[in-house]
Amino acid sequence: MEIQKNPFRGTGMLHSDLDAMPWPVADASATQALLVRCPRAALTPLVAASDLAEHCSVARIFVKDERTRMGLGSFKALGAAHVIAKDALANASAGKTYVTASAGNHGLSVAAGAAAFGAQARIYIANSVPESFAKRLRDIGAEVVRAGEVYEESMAAAAKAAQSEGLVLLSDSSWPGYSDIPHVLMEGYLSLMAEAVTQIPTAPTHIFLQAGVGGLAAACAAHARLVWGDGPKIIVVEPDAAPALAQSIANAAPTATRGPVSVMGRLDCKEPSLIALKGLARDADFFVTISEHEAEAGTDFVAGYGLQSSPSGAAGLAALLAVDQQMDTLGLSKESVVLSVLSEEAAT
Repeated sequence: MEIQKNPFRGTGMLHSDLDAMPWPVADASATQALLVRCPRAALTPLVAASDLAEHCSVARIFVKDERTRMGLGSFKALGAAHVIAKDALANASAGKTYVTASAGNHGLSVAAGAAAFGAQARIYIANSVPESFAKRLRDIGAEVVRAGEVYEESMAAAAKAAQSEGLVLLSDSSWPGYSDIPHVLMEGYLSLMAEAVTQIPTAPTHIFLQAGVGGLAAACAAHARLVWGDGPKIIVVEPDAAPALAQSIANAAPTATRGPVSVMGRLDCKEPSLIALKGLARDADFFVTISEHEAEAGTDFVAGYGLQSSPSGAAGLAALLAVDQQMDTLGLSKESVVLSVLSEEAAT
């Protein structure tokens, strides 16, 4: 584990690539009003993991459990579907084709959102993605196209198709010239933290948030700051094979990283979303990277407490377990109240 204190906390990071990016939305009211109109929407539980807290030598641990979110098994159900739902409210979704690349839950959200609102979905997946996932997408009604050997190649194919055929590119990341849709997508994630705020009996002192491109972490951090101010320490967790956010903070500039394929597949993102980076540079206190071994050991350990997930979904808890002798660095003590997110089910 490596821990990096954020020097930009409270002010944000100045960089020309970030200047044109919007700040993450912090107010969840509009998102929640839209979510209640969805027939599959339901509150996900906040689990009090008392035995785990005792093991970690903290007062309390609360886990926002996203494994049952809208029947899709992941927090991602709140993202792309939120974009399509907003289009539907404006009578702008019917007949459209939303296209994206995915290696997992984002594609399911695009497919489900399109099916719910009379649109079409085309999902590009790499040749390495299991056929079982392709079948899940087709069963929802999506067209599935295999392209490339890795996610980045399938994303390039999706972007090319969107441009040449006039389709709607619906990515969960943002880059120069592409921010409007991912900004709305990230807004959908606010519901997760807004629910947790109403469920948790006391304000947390620490919030552990795993990150790939950073959308979930940035949205949750923005809402946490709106509600709890500077009180909680917010810790962003990435694989050490894909430390895009941590390296960007260290370099004071958006940074593309290189590394091996991580067992934390949903977090194995080599470039940050610029909207997320802009928000987290302001709102996060620490950026933490964990090893493959720490991720797998942590995932196996929390499964013994009924929190079965993937190494991606349990990465925040795995980081907490890996802190060990560095608790003082993060300000953790026997009085600490920790909030984390179990972001997906084990079988995704």
